[in-house]
Amino acid sequence: MRKTVIDGSNTTGFQRTCIIALDGWIKVGKKTIALQASSLEEDAARKTGTQDEGKTIRYRIDRLGIPLIEVATAPVIYSPMEAQEVAFAIGRILRDTGKVMRGLGTIRQDLNVSLPNGALIEIKGVQELELISTVVEYEVQRQLGLIGIKEELAKRGVKAETLKQDFVDVADLFKDTKCKVIHKAIDKNQKTMAVKLVGFAGLLGRELMPNFRLGTELSDRAKFWGRVGGIFHTDEMPNYGITPEEVQALRKAVGAAEDDAVVFVADTDENVLDALKAVVERAQEAVNCVPAETRTAKDDGTTRYMRPRPGAARMYPETDIPPQPITEQFVEKVRSHLPEPADKKLARLIKQYGLNEKLAKQLIDSEYLLLFEETAKTSGVAASTVAAFLTETVKALKREGIKTENVTDDQIRAIFKAVGSGELAKEAIADVFSWLSKNEDKAVQDAFAALGLKMFTEADLAPIIDRIIAANKQQIEKLGKNAQGMLMGATMKEVRGKANPELVGKLLRDRLK
Repeated sequence: MRKTVIDGSNTTGFQRTCIIALDGWIKVGKKTIALQASSLEEDAARKTGTQDEGKTIRYRIDRLGIPLIEVATAPVIYSPMEAQEVAFAIGRILRDTGKVMRGLGTIRQDLNVSLPNGALIEIKGVQELELISTVVEYEVQRQLGLIGIKEELAKRGVKAETLKQDFVDVADLFKDTKCKVIHKAIDKNQKTMAVKLVGFAGLLGRELMPNFRLGTELSDRAKFWGRVGGIFHTDEMPNYGITPEEVQALRKAVGAAEDDAVVFVADTDENVLDALKAVVERAQEAVNCVPAETRTAKDDGTTRYMRPRPGAARMYPETDIPPQPITEQFVEKVRSHLPEPADKKLARLIKQYGLNEKLAKQLIDSEYLLLFEETAKTSGVAASTVAAFLTETVKALKREGIKTENVTDDQIRAIFKAVGSGELAKEAIADVFSWLSKNEDKAVQDAFAALGLKMFTEADLAPIIDRIIAANKQQIEKLGKNAQGMLMGATMKEVRGKANPELVGKLLRDRLK
């Protein structure tokens, strides 16, 4: 099939999709999840930057045409956490092939969320598997909030037809305003116009998701259809340099009663009119329903309006490529080359590398499994150390805001190779990793120099250990053979991860004989 693309993200004007499998299933826990279809499709170009260039949109085409596998589940998932567990299970199978690229965005989730009296909402581009349950929870929360607003509007007797596109020029009211946005628009001889939303007072400020309100819904529509930076509304006034007196004059100018809200926008004539039309249309939808739409996921699990739901008219059969029959011989060939399944892989990781079950499971669900096996075999570092860092430590660093995706596999291999050779203490792995994430294209040796992590040699350590022993003679006499642990701790504290613990232990044993 071809999907018509008009936004410039595909240079051919189409995105091609090929169905490769139908009517599958996957077992997740005790439940069988139906898989409606698997497809092969080409990726589109991605937008670059967020700079305002008017009507110019810039794309980079480095991922244009890259093959994507899309797996669509049937509508049989009934909770946020179940959605996350199913996504992990599918991702695990894909990673089992060893053919999925590693990195942020290489596995992306599109979620269709619906609930009674709500709407079918498509959420695009959830890049973190761990975020899926949060995204679903917030979308349910948003729809329940919109249903509550619809019920409240019904109590107030508000009908869609009472919401009119009666726009009032209010620029004169703000000629002396301290609001920078409006003042800038007036200086450019642009429009400042307002519209009354009958019965909406107090509802535009009602929170639907964390830091997201009904006013945000209206603003997103205005931004999309009107190309404006945002909207102002009376539920958030006085604010942004707008005084109570200006708010009162504004309400009077549009004839707003106590229960009415007022939305106003400052921009060019065309943009202001398009933005306010979009605001009124979204307000009319709020009276009648939760609108079906496509939204995009944000890093905190909330979503924003992306575009209307696309219709089937965008799709039509690809006439240049005939269907390819799948033969029994081909199926048998695939079956004979299937990758190691997750359950067998779990048992092998535990047995082969001496990992506990928790670490082994974390590895299987991570994007670092192949890198782990290669590193554990070649670096000389204990497998448990490699596994713990690539799962638990990397997650912790990501939570701290470290851009872990910036560190390449080659750099990670080099870090552990340095640990294995005694050039770097394992306690310093996270510091080197963090430095490399902020200094892309730099070598591991550059991190050592920048962080002052050059390891102590035997000659460097000898005087340090002699001094620590001399300072603790009474303790050594008291503890006898048990003194080595105390001396080891004191030495490692002073060298702060710049010494190989085995070398420190050897030097202490030699001196305590």
